[in-house]
Amino acid sequence: MRFSQAYTSGDERCGHLLKRQARAASDREAAVRDAATRRVPDAVLAALERHSATGDACRAHLDVLARGGAAAVLTGQQVGLFLGPLYTVYKAASAVVAARALQSACGVPVVPIFWLQTEDHDFDEVATTWIPQGAAEPRPLRVEAPDASPISMAHRRFDPAIDEVIAELEATIGNLPHAAATLDVIRRHYHVGATWPDAFAGWLRELFGPSGLLVIDPRDRGLAAAAAPVHRRAIASADVIARGLDERCARLTELGFDTQVYVRPGAPLSFFHPDGPEGPRHRLDRDGDVYTVVGGEGRSTASTLLAELESNPRAFSTSALLRPILQDTWFPTAAYVGGPGEIDYFAQMGPVYEAFDLPMPVIVPRARFTIVETRTARTLQSLNLTADDAAAPLDELLKKASGGATRRGRAALEAELVARMKSALDEAAPAWRGLGGLERAHAKTAATIEGTIQRFTDKYERAVLHEDEDRVDRARRIRWALQPNDAPQERVFGLPYFAARYSAERVVEDVLARCRPFEGALQEITW
Repeated sequence: MRFSQAYTSGDERCGHLLKRQARAASDREAAVRDAATRRVPDAVLAALERHSATGDACRAHLDVLARGGAAAVLTGQQVGLFLGPLYTVYKAASAVVAARALQSACGVPVVPIFWLQTEDHDFDEVATTWIPQGAAEPRPLRVEAPDASPISMAHRRFDPAIDEVIAELEATIGNLPHAAATLDVIRRHYHVGATWPDAFAGWLRELFGPSGLLVIDPRDRGLAAAAAPVHRRAIASADVIARGLDERCARLTELGFDTQVYVRPGAPLSFFHPDGPEGPRHRLDRDGDVYTVVGGEGRSTASTLLAELESNPRAFSTSALLRPILQDTWFPTAAYVGGPGEIDYFAQMGPVYEAFDLPMPVIVPRARFTIVETRTARTLQSLNLTADDAAAPLDELLKKASGGATRRGRAALEAELVARMKSALDEAAPAWRGLGGLERAHAKTAATIEGTIQRFTDKYERAVLHEDEDRVDRARRIRWALQPNDAPQERVFGLPYFAARYSAERVVEDVLARCRPFEGALQEITW
């Protein structure tokens, strides 16, 4: 069982694991007042200014952080193609709305900050976006990796293939009302030579800069020295941290939850870039006093690693379990807005926060939306289905929509065929009664024929469900629109199609208006 499922459904077992739950107003206010006592280092303020929008709202938030006495709401995401899945927008909006709500409740300035997860190196996770195509299957747009090296996305640049991808995008969305404006902003940021973080941050700033969302890139050169103390402690305290994580994982297992990140005994939570900051990064494994570069070459001791950290701090980057520590070391974090996977990470994080003498922030489930376009709503209505029904496999969806079917039902047909088979065998039974072993063969034959009938009636049921081609086509279009690739819409589709059809401004405005701070329930947006 995933921890996030229990957390978002209010499972009481989760409270002591996350320490502070987003639902408790007193915990939220205590977290804000606690956080507001911490200052943002000057180097971090300078990096925030470099990466954030230049408008009045962001300037005001930078100023309150510089003065002190302010708290922050953090969220973040990998720097996916064209902002990655829709939930990137939902995360950013959730951080903005949660910061506003906390500031209103506490009377303390609270600033939303978006952390670009540029240290990650999984190119495949960020290289594809999907575009809805109405009556056709969703279309994937992909940038191919130039190589398989585990290089942080901070150091990846677009080559001429990005122009081909944008041409594909234009061919797909070019006839939509706001396509010209959408393609213009995409070309402005996604072009040959641009880094993946700069492209991502550029569009994000245009969307959420007016709301005061600040942006930070942890691979910024000016932040290397500010990150070094975190990596230093991660290396020096690796044994203590690993033992604490092992105990926490055992406790999660006892409570029936899955463990998301396996930590090897004594291995630090830092990644190492042995060929320099822009080279491949590797996990460090440990055998006694010797550290090995997993997937690379080289052996080190703690002292040589610490010496390398001193001279070249950008040669280290954070893992999924160390990244929150770096965030909360730099910022007065009162709350973190995360998706289900991140909430699962935080269930493990208690011992790491304790090792770094940091309070764990309030964990806020991000907003979740399903966009139901008018044509999809009409199709749902025509089949007497709801948007929630779309999560079912196609055949289950057809069953729910098959009220008009006139052929016999599967169960009735199977029951009749089985009854006839058994009757025929029973009538013929006197012919072999008393012959050695044939009674047993009789029962075995009946079971074999019954299994054959079940398989036949399964095929019959599917054939009936698929007999009405128009009904099947409409059900498929519902799945393509709401559950593409058998996954929630927000995890597959990107922003470009919706921005081109409804305008990016309207998408952001509607999402901000519908975000309910500290609630993670799935909502519908109908356009």
